Amino acid sequence: MMAAAIMQNQDNCAMRWFAALPLLALAVFCVHLMPAHAAEADVIFENGKVLTVDDRFTVTQAVAVKGDRVLATGSNAAIAKLAGAQTRRIDLKGKTVIPGLIDNHAHFMRAAEYWDREVRLDGVTSRAKALEMIAAKAKASKPGEWVLVLGGWAIEQFEDGRRGFTKEELDRAAPDNPVVLQLIYFRIYANTPGLKALGIDDKTANMPGGVIVRDAQGQPTGILNGGGAVRWTLARLGEVPMAKMTDNAKLMYADLNRMGMTSYIDMGGRSFHPKYFEPVRALAQNGELTMRVYYHLWLEPESPKDVDGVLTTIKGMKPFQGDDWFDNLGYGETLYFPLHDNTLVEKTQPSIEAMVQWKRIAQAVADKNMTLNIHAQLRGSIESFLTAIEEVNKTHPVKGLGWTFSHVDQLEPQDIARLRALGMRVQLHSRPTIQGVLFHNVYGDKAYDMPPLKMVQDSGLHWGLGSDATAVTPSNPFYTLGWAVSGRMIGGFKVIRQTITREEALIAHTRSNAAFAFREDRIGSLQAGKYADLLVLDRDYMTVRADQIKDIKPLLTMVNGKVVYEAAKQK
Repeated sequence: MMAAAIMQNQDNCAMRWFAALPLLALAVFCVHLMPAHAAEADVIFENGKVLTVDDRFTVTQAVAVKGDRVLATGSNAAIAKLAGAQTRRIDLKGKTVIPGLIDNHAHFMRAAEYWDREVRLDGVTSRAKALEMIAAKAKASKPGEWVLVLGGWAIEQFEDGRRGFTKEELDRAAPDNPVVLQLIYFRIYANTPGLKALGIDDKTANMPGGVIVRDAQGQPTGILNGGGAVRWTLARLGEVPMAKMTDNAKLMYADLNRMGMTSYIDMGGRSFHPKYFEPVRALAQNGELTMRVYYHLWLEPESPKDVDGVLTTIKGMKPFQGDDWFDNLGYGETLYFPLHDNTLVEKTQPSIEAMVQWKRIAQAVADKNMTLNIHAQLRGSIESFLTAIEEVNKTHPVKGLGWTFSHVDQLEPQDIARLRALGMRVQLHSRPTIQGVLFHNVYGDKAYDMPPLKMVQDSGLHWGLGSDATAVTPSNPFYTLGWAVSGRMIGGFKVIRQTITREEALIAHTRSNAAFAFREDRIGSLQAGKYADLLVLDRDYMTVRADQIKDIKPLLTMVNGKVVYEAAKQK
């Protein structure tokens, strides 16, 4: 079901009603409805370079905001006519304005749990600086409080020494605080207090799927290897009270606003229980959200019995019961957890038995006429899932439901026609910003086409850019834009050759992503009637060197017509 059919709101109803009125009656009605000052803007941004990202990628000088909406865009002279006595006029002095950036695929809700304890090393290219940041966080913390780095970084980004962290280094940085650094999803670095807090000593047995690395004397070195070790560690960081998680969510969204994010779609993950989205729901109900948050429900069935329970949940789901601040969109990202593939593992071949369970869930989502997001990275997954979807489509057509493949690092040309026939969409993500060298270690030169940005851009498929933050990639959307245009990861290595233009990248991170939230009629571009979600940038996105796009910073972030971040007072 297309977005227009799914989401009928009061504005749409009013427009249909107005259309039924005789022209004269409508004119009289509107005169009475609209006071004389209704066309006066609350805020005008003028003397700038406004990238509207509309269908023509119109570039103009000014934008006017009224309430929570864009009133108009246009020339300085045209927009100046909308100023009133109370209008705030912001002289951009040539600065660039773009729509607020939308991440189509991230895992921020769960990240909020420990956000106040985190040191984010996203984009930090100095190993020495990273240790200084950890030390500063420890100094600002009470003895015994966790100091955490839960992903978003890689060894290869450090230009002054591409290596991990020793227990001794972390002890010097934080002698009185337990420290845990999560490296993507395959390693943990801990200091001595961290090992003690985790209950690890020379007698501790390896955890399932993980290895405690020991020295020649059998003592733990502070390194825990394997995905099982990461899961085991995260499960031992302690429960966070709901009130604290809510405060952490506010803090996190403020940080994301500072980076230029105004909307995102959350894909759940890692035991995604209601405790993760209830704090966000509370913020939405209290009118305290500074970002638009949409989410897919992702449960983690690992057996046929688990799938039975998921099917019951799906039957009871009712997406689109929220609003433009907080809403459930549908189901996904991983359908059956044994088939959750990993690009750092070279091959995957889903079994017939596992695919039976995968298809049961896909069929249930189709039967509910819901949208579905599907994690698929490697050839084996992409081919098997496409075949299963084609089978589902024979009994319940999925075209128009907005079914989407996420990641598809190994998508190939022969997949395009199949995706088009199913009406499917594609989300590509910037994991190579920190994992690019790792991809090359596994796949060699094939990694230069992972993911195939240019192929997808030229295919005509609907697609968008996202991050997959926070564990496996940084959160900053300008890192994603910079990578897509330059092909370089944090730290400078050239990791992909299928780059795209600045215009294509910006469209993919704004207007295109609005459709994944089924809100392309109200966010994603700066056009009259859409929400006033916008950024004022510290440099020109269109002319700055490609390798400096990642360094762009918003000077001002506006969401719903309100300033939610301002670096310095605009005049």
